[in-house]
Amino acid sequence: MHESAYEITTLTPQQPTPGHPGMLPAEIPPGVQMVTLPGGIRTLAYTPQQAPPAPSVPVAQPIPTWAKTTALLTPTIGGGIAAAGIGLSYAAPGLIAMSEALWAAVALIAAAAIGVPMLLRIGRSAAGGGRGSTHITQNITATGMFGKATGTINHR
Repeated sequence: MHESAYEITTLTPQQPTPGHPGMLPAEIPPGVQMVTLPGGIRTLAYTPQQAPPAPSVPVAQPIPTWAKTTALLTPTIGGGIAAAGIGLSYAAPGLIAMSEALWAAVALIAAAAIGVPMLLRIGRSAAGGGRGSTHITQNITATGMFGKATGTINHR
């Protein structure tokens, strides 16, 4: 253990300080610091100047596998996105034409859904010549879930 050539003395809070109740932090001279003694008393003392600790040398860490994989896949993914963009730019006129053709097909289907029943109704009324409509009654019976079904059809 290191022995000091000087004895450190302190004043306890019960003892009056001669002339000055305490020091401001700006009044503390360089090299003097507030220290806590083994008995728990805090006091000002000269402390030896210690050299700052040497900076630690960083140790090279291995590159994780996921980072290597990501680094290798990044150009591939970027190239795929670029190729898709170029392909879409070449396909755009064809896609626009197909879109217009699909809208035309939708309009044709809608017109057929409305027009065909109307044409059939007109055709029936003209061909029937005022005759009443035909009624067909069908009776089907079956026994059990997988039984054979039998039925009758009645024309009126």
